[in-house]
Amino acid sequence: MYVCSCFGITEKQVRDHADAGACTPRQIASACKAGTDCGGCVRRIQSLLGRGDCPRRELIDSGAPEPLGAEADAVAPAVLSEAA
Repeated sequence: MYVCSCFGITEKQVRDHADAGACTPRQIASACKAGTDCGGCVRRIQSLLGRGDCPRRELIDSGAPEPLGAEADAVAPAVLSEAA
């Protein structure tokens, strides 16, 4: 069954990309463009991905900070001290 009619992406293709390591709709979009045109399939892609095993998602769910967040925190004090 088609998930993304804009690009002709099937459920099997989404699952294949998920098996290869794509665990977010954005990663699926990077792999096959699904969800990047009209966006009508993004919720369907989310439901196909479910809450399965994804190392990055497990880290985020456990409360581990994302790398960008940690880098932003390290930069902020320096910026504030320069302004003072």
